[in-house]
Amino acid sequence: MSIALYTHQSCLEHDTGPGHPESSARLAAVLEALSHPRFSALQRRNAPQATPTQIARVHTEDLIAQVLEESPVQGWRRLDPDTVMSSASADAALRAAGAVCAAVDEVIVGTHCRAFCAVRPPGHHATHDTAMGFCLFNSVAVGAAHAIAGHGIERVAIVDFDVHHGNGTQDIFWDDPRVLYASSHQWPLYPGTGARSETGAGNIVNAPLAPGAGSTEFRAAYESIVLPAVEAFAPQLVMISAGFDAHRLDPLANLNLDAEDYAWVTERLVEIAGRHAQGRIVSSLEGGYSLTALRESTAAHVTALAG
Repeated sequence: MSIALYTHQSCLEHDTGPGHPESSARLAAVLEALSHPRFSALQRRNAPQATPTQIARVHTEDLIAQVLEESPVQGWRRLDPDTVMSSASADAALRAAGAVCAAVDEVIVGTHCRAFCAVRPPGHHATHDTAMGFCLFNSVAVGAAHAIAGHGIERVAIVDFDVHHGNGTQDIFWDDPRVLYASSHQWPLYPGTGARSETGAGNIVNAPLAPGAGSTEFRAAYESIVLPAVEAFAPQLVMISAGFDAHRLDPLANLNLDAEDYAWVTERLVEIAGRHAQGRIVSSLEGGYSLTALRESTAAHVTALAG
């Protein structure tokens, strides 16, 4: 199956400073993995900028102004202890969100059934009014809102398997029954949200995993909690916050997944999308801080997306 791959040079130029774990080397590793001849069929796209209207559907004017108008001309500007901007960061954030919106356009009109957005900064910690946790704009949330407002999609399922809970995505869609947000994540861990009791308007599904959990616990959580919820929701579009930091090699967390687990969960989501969403899936890179794990996991994920 032909899959669209979105990325942009600005996403590599977004500079978080020396020693920061969310570095351009992450995206370089992902793109290196996808340069292998077995991915020659990927339809490569330059990510456009998201439009002001697209961003404003999920973020406040103050946050948008903070990101777009207060970028440093040189050096770095720290929005919080973890979240850093450089001169290229505003464009990178617009391109990351724009990639997801363009991918949504392609899969809904049928140009391609699936898309992977190899972009940074990540997005799932950005709430409606706060940039945090390495994230400036919430790209997947922007894309989901675009699918609803721009294409009339009535049910979007967002599945987030990053090791950190996507508090921003949960915040944005907390009481929006058009969006199902389902997350597996280590608990306890930053940002401290994601308890099973956090259910929004019945559209929030959290499957926390204890430190040290591995393949068995991860797959059980999906088979008993996440996948049944997504199946029952019958989404017209499936979106994935594809963080690969639950991998056993990742230095920032304590779960023990491997590339085969990411292939397995992606295959299950492909099956659900085939039953309910005409096969339509848009996936976007979130976390992952071991370069080896990023290469292996991205390759497994994109291979599974191709069916």
